[in-house]
Amino acid sequence: MSIPSHGRRARRRALALISAGAVVAGALGAVPAATAAGDSTAPQTTQVKPGRSYQAGRYIVVLQDAPAAAYAGGVAGYKATTPAPGKQLDSNAPAVREYTGRLRAQQVKAARTVGAKVDRSYTLAVNGFTADLTGDQAAELAMNKSVLTIERDVASHLDTWNTPNFLGLSGKDGAWKEQAHGRGNAGQGTVVGVIDSGIWPEAKSFRGAALTSEPKGKWGISRVRESVRMDKADGGVFTGACELEHDGIVADGWSADDCNTKLIGARFYPDAYIDNMAGQDMPGTEFLSARDGDGHGSHTASTAAGNPVKDATVEDVNFGEISGMAPGARIAAYKVCFDDGNEDTGDCFNSAILAAIDDAVNDGVDVINFSISGALDSVLDSTELAFEGAAEAGVFVAASAGNSGPKASTVAHNSPWLTTVAASTHTNFENTVVLGNGTKIKGASITKTALPQTPLVESSAVAAAGAEPGDAALCLPETLDPAKVKGKIVLCTRGVNPRVEKSAVVKEAGGVGMILANIKANSLDTDFHAVPTVHINDLDGVVFDYIKSQGAAATAAFELGDTTGGPVTPLPQIAGFSSRGPALANDSNLLKPDITAPGVSVLAAVAPPSGEGRNFDLYSGTSMSSPHIAGLAAFMMGVHPEWTPMQVKSAMMTTAKSLKNAKGGTDRDVFGQGAGQVTPQKMFDPGLFVTSNSTQWWRFIEDRARKELGFSLGLTPLDAKDLNVPSMADSKVVGSTTFTRKFKATESGTWKVSVKVPGFSATAPATLQVRKGLSKNLTIKLTRTTGSFDQWSMGYLTLNGPSRVRLPIAVKPVAVAAPAEVSGEGTSGSVDVPVTVGGAPVKTSTSGLALAQSKTGTATDIKSDASDIVTTCITVPADTEVARFALDAVDDNADMDLWIYEGCTTPGDWYNDYYTASATGSADESVTLDAPAAGDYLVAVDPYSAGDTPSLDWRLDSYTVGATDTLGALTVDPSTLTPTTTSYKLSWSGLVEDDARYLGIVKYENSEDRTFLTVTTPAASPAP
Repeated sequence: MSIPSHGRRARRRALALISAGAVVAGALGAVPAATAAGDSTAPQTTQVKPGRSYQAGRYIVVLQDAPAAAYAGGVAGYKATTPAPGKQLDSNAPAVREYTGRLRAQQVKAARTVGAKVDRSYTLAVNGFTADLTGDQAAELAMNKSVLTIERDVASHLDTWNTPNFLGLSGKDGAWKEQAHGRGNAGQGTVVGVIDSGIWPEAKSFRGAALTSEPKGKWGISRVRESVRMDKADGGVFTGACELEHDGIVADGWSADDCNTKLIGARFYPDAYIDNMAGQDMPGTEFLSARDGDGHGSHTASTAAGNPVKDATVEDVNFGEISGMAPGARIAAYKVCFDDGNEDTGDCFNSAILAAIDDAVNDGVDVINFSISGALDSVLDSTELAFEGAAEAGVFVAASAGNSGPKASTVAHNSPWLTTVAASTHTNFENTVVLGNGTKIKGASITKTALPQTPLVESSAVAAAGAEPGDAALCLPETLDPAKVKGKIVLCTRGVNPRVEKSAVVKEAGGVGMILANIKANSLDTDFHAVPTVHINDLDGVVFDYIKSQGAAATAAFELGDTTGGPVTPLPQIAGFSSRGPALANDSNLLKPDITAPGVSVLAAVAPPSGEGRNFDLYSGTSMSSPHIAGLAAFMMGVHPEWTPMQVKSAMMTTAKSLKNAKGGTDRDVFGQGAGQVTPQKMFDPGLFVTSNSTQWWRFIEDRARKELGFSLGLTPLDAKDLNVPSMADSKVVGSTTFTRKFKATESGTWKVSVKVPGFSATAPATLQVRKGLSKNLTIKLTRTTGSFDQWSMGYLTLNGPSRVRLPIAVKPVAVAAPAEVSGEGTSGSVDVPVTVGGAPVKTSTSGLALAQSKTGTATDIKSDASDIVTTCITVPADTEVARFALDAVDDNADMDLWIYEGCTTPGDWYNDYYTASATGSADESVTLDAPAAGDYLVAVDPYSAGDTPSLDWRLDSYTVGATDTLGALTVDPSTLTPTTTSYKLSWSGLVEDDARYLGIVKYENSEDRTFLTVTTPAASPAP
């Protein structure tokens, strides 16, 4: 039932961040990005800066200066505003008010430079603003030296039967009693901010006493008009609002009485949604207020901090008592997601999300839950940067990992300052399909209705007249023929449309039951269906083959429970849909997801109008696992209000336990589960903390800005591998790798150190001895023994002593590490290439040298349109190994862009119809295509801005390696590299062209790495 955190909508957002945003501006000391290596036929290029491809619309502009949460001082006349460790940002402090005033003035000034107006200002978690801009205004702002990033305001997508009992919260020895002296106290004095689709205030999960003007309750909750105030466990104050209007929009279906001592905040952000819906009717279940029009927000809020509710009943099934993780915590809802009625577009606009984050920090929430999609390949977008500010302000952020599993490298929210949550199973709702031949298959099902042997049909074989068989296979609406379906069980394939819609389609056509089949690996989900339904894995096509073999004689029955006689389905397991690492972002050197919590068949409150009248429902998704972690964080911060968000994260991760695999053994796939399943009974006493901080985060941001955007903030970069986080990852281990982590003790003691990673030997101290309140570094070295090259090995660092502390490890050995680019001069010559070799000899091979087709030009009157573009047509022959197009501007302070188009006809839209491009803020650009398709390519040189001289001289070199005649000789000495080799001599000879450039490639056995050699020959001497 949960809307996936990824899919078409998330892809639209990711593409938008490349083609219309995440653009670095005002580059300082730009660092050209290295060309990626690999055997993919996809273009290999640097990140695109759209240049004049900006379209008119709403934009988010992030400025370079730190927001209030991150400002550590340094500007004359303005005191530092970042809070001390363990404290939250006080937005009302004089220093904060003065500094945020400066930021707002700075934003207005930046907007005025292009004749624009600030629409919404953000100053606490992120320093930025939204504005309606023309394409030219956006392009001009992108070059403003005060601007860090600019991105189009695009939409993201919304990514318990008794999980408290499953997690060990309830019972006489449960964490609620042990840590909070009772369930009702869990989370007392804390506020959970839920950034989602709103909230259904009438739900029993959100009941509370009426708010009054006098402080009420242990934590002093009161209200004056729309303002709600609460004293918190950490000594701070929450000051939120129960909004009855937003910028003149009267809250639809909402009154002041909808807030209470449980629901103490409710804000909504409809601006971008209203603009997007211009001229369209809003769905009847949506509300322009904090009221939940989807059910998703109510579900996540009640999972995190909902009240205990007895006798939760859905479709005549009594589930007994349910509860949120921190029932004593208060809830503040921030509605950023509105239904536009279109499944193929996003509902949650970034501008609304930024406003909600800023407000949540300003209000004083302790925890934010964010069950909304995020970028896969970068942490340099406005949302992730805003969460960095929230973390600095003392707010714990839990975010959903995504629902694109089990495919690798699908995990989102890859920032170290938030906690990324995977989803696992926690209960088995199972029934059994019995085919007419006696074959039994168990699956997920909550139906209480057994079916006798009944005719069974495959949906594609009973398609309605005019319906495509493929659509009928999915049981899309109006695709089944009632004459062929009536009285039968229908086999439908999972995918495209909602699962419950499929059973409704079967019922409408007269069917009496449905078998829902996964034909590729995915989760088994329990839903309330229109007809009795069993959801099965049929990856081998057992049921499909049975129907084909039996034809009209095929039958099936449904038996209640697991009657197969096989082993009990192990719990917990990672959900099939849960997104996996290794992360595409950060060179895969930061392990994500961080942790796992229940996310399959979670029962919680929903919105009845959009939930078919139900008050509660079973949803599945990482959207459901994330609020478990958010609620548990509130529970922990109520017990330990002095703990920082990163200490809470560390305590959860280091005390987590491994999940089960499908056979009941231990699952050690850290790319699926991160540190493992959260264990509330252990996390309150971790013994040791492993935490990163804002200094590391900004050095990490510097590293990513240099590598991804060719941009520097002037800081010393820090690779993701070296962040002090409670996990370890290295995607390129050449022979060995070293990790150092700093441990801070919550109690004095000595811990025995153990490191186990298959295929690696480990060197580490035998013990770690630390006194309470002090910190000590621990360094481990992993050396490859039998680990396969380019294959990840996973294991753990475990410390046993006063407590058990465990950190997950993922390392990938590579055969060799060598520079991506080297260069030389002369018709003959050599260069020494530094190299590091792993544990086995590596043979080398070469391609090229290939002579460049060169073109030069001079730009003298740079325009703000495509009129000054210069093109050349390059033919790429068949069997080309690599095609490279390299643009070199004489003035390194200029900015040039390089665009590549398929075919040599003039494109209809220069800045949107390109095949690939390199358009950073640099003077030099390069595009490398691996195994490109043969044919003609139009290569366009686009002067973007002049540098120190009014005219701009440039040279374009185009190479096709491997398909043209190899010129001269290219040799490697020694040709076989050994672990003792620290460099090799790369030599060339026999080049005869004057004033020419050549390209060659060195390739390494068992490695994806390559080294490109560019050789320049001198111009001929003038005749005497």
